[in-house]
Amino acid sequence: MQRYAEPLARLIEELKKLPGVGSKTAQRFAFHLLRASEEDAHALAEALAALKANLRLCSVCNNVTDVDPCAYCSNPVRNQRLVCVVEEPTSIASIERVRGYQGVYHVLHGTLSPLHGVGPDQLRIATLVARVEAGEVDEVILATSPTLEGEATADWLAALLRRLSVRITRIATGVPAGSDLEYVDEVSMARALEGRRDF
Repeated sequence: MQRYAEPLARLIEELKKLPGVGSKTAQRFAFHLLRASEEDAHALAEALAALKANLRLCSVCNNVTDVDPCAYCSNPVRNQRLVCVVEEPTSIASIERVRGYQGVYHVLHGTLSPLHGVGPDQLRIATLVARVEAGEVDEVILATSPTLEGEATADWLAALLRRLSVRITRIATGVPAGSDLEYVDEVSMARALEGRRDF
């Protein structure tokens, strides 16, 4: 095994923590950064520092934002009474590409996964329940991915929300089973939203 100088080895180890980045890719990234100009390296470091310093979760929907409430929750044109529940902030971009949804969002930041120690207390559910209990919501669209965990999360949320007298719908089968919303094309996402059903 080749040994690198400590700063380079440390960078490679940190890069390997990124999703989809293995040892070889981390090494390529690290050597690319080593060859980059001083200005480019500092710009990347500053962007990473600003990311952690300036971003937070929206107090209403839990989306990642630099203003609170976020741009969706504070937009008077959007239907604040229609809430689409998604697993991660990245799912919002997939839905927004359709350009047909004009409601707001609620981000769970994960799915139920007992095998990985993720239960209801680890998800951001309390603010959703509070919005529904306050009478601020007419319909909740459950737009979790059609994976085993996504379906289990949708079932659990539907059971929880059903007692609160709110319309609960689930996105339709325009999204292929086993896929993540982040990678769904616009046509499939449009069909899924149009064909949602009571849950």
